Formats: sequence, structure tokens, C-alpha cells
Amino acid sequence: MIAIVDYGMGNLHSVQKAVERVGGQAGIIETAPAIEDAAGVILPGVGAFGDAMDRLRRRGLVEALQRRMAAGRPTLGICLGLQLLFEESTEMGRHRGLGVFAGRVVRLPAACGRVPHVGWNQLHRCRDSALLDGIPEGGYTYFVHSYYAVPADPQIVLATTDYGLDCPAAVGVGAVLGVQFHPEKSQALGLQILRNFVALATGRNR
Repeated sequence: MIAIVDYGMGNLHSVQKAVERVGGQAGIIETAPAIEDAAGVILPGVGAFGDAMDRLRRRGLVEALQRRMAAGRPTLGICLGLQLLFEESTEMGRHRGLGVFAGRVVRLPAACGRVPHVGWNQLHRCRDSALLDGIPEGGYTYFVHSYYAVPADPQIVLATTDYGLDCPAAVGVGAVLGVQFHPEKSQALGLQILRNFVALATGRNR
């Protein structure tokens, strides 16, 4: 099963329907054992970084997520979920994240244009990843964000998007992955991303 983590700050049902549309069995979960038992875990998120981490702590989910990702088990962060994978964020103060990837989350500078960044932007692939199988260079995905991740190691960046700067659009090491855009809102390309993750988690052919 693909477990979609409910901590009160995610677009859960849209993600669940999108996973089911590409042939995955998806369930919404909110307990640590369910995180540990799932073939794949999706950590969605909409809202503020500090609030999200507080809710994950209150529900006892932080350690389960960290253990899972430290073991390299298939996990996908979406939007805020990607940002939570990093060590800290500067959104409304300084807040510690899950610390899976070294780096921090910072606000998009005003020079980029309108903040938040809302709309369709192109993906520019940086390196090969099973998550990006079948995704064309320059394909469009849908973004909604005011903050972006700055990895300490640029080698974890799988794809970028140009929004006045090269903003990481997808990051990952092995089966631990994150996308800044919303695949569940990105039509055929987004469904292919989710299809690839389901295949990675379940061992199916893509």
C-alpha cells in the first residue's frame, strides 16, 4: 500500500485519487506503525513549515518518518513535504525539519517576481532518476509555493525550474524523494511521476 500521511496539512484526497488512478492502492494514515508498514509513503503538505513539524511531533510521526528514510525506503515529499525533508526552514523564524537532507528552506526573493509562485513552470532535468522516467525535458508542472529548498549538496537535485533562479523542483537520494510541485494537479506529467513512485515502491514495471 501507498500510505499518505495525514497530519492535518495536506491535500490528501486529491493525492489519494491520483495514486489510485495510476493503479496504486492508497490509504490515508496517521500512525507511526502504518508509516513503517507501508510499501511507499507520501508526505504531502500545504501551509507553514513550523506548524507542519509541530503537528508531526504531536502525532508521534517524526521518528517513524526519520527511521524509514534513514533506511532508504520509498518515500515522496510533495510541496511542503519536500521542504520538511531538510534540516531547517526560515519561514516565520527558524524551525528544525526532519533532517533527512542537509540544507535549509528560504523564501523566494522578491526579484523572482510574484511571491507566492503560483502556476505552471517547466522542469529541467539535472540527472537520471526512476522518479523522472518518461518525463520530458521542459515538461510543465504546477507549483504553489513561497519558499524553496537550498540543498547543501547540489548532487541531490534531480530537476530544477526557472523562477528568476534555478529552484530545485525535484530532489532525491535513492528511493527518498521530494517534488516542489503538485503532481496531483499536474495532469498527465504529474500522473507519470506518481506512477513512477508507485512502481518504485511496489516493484512493478512502469
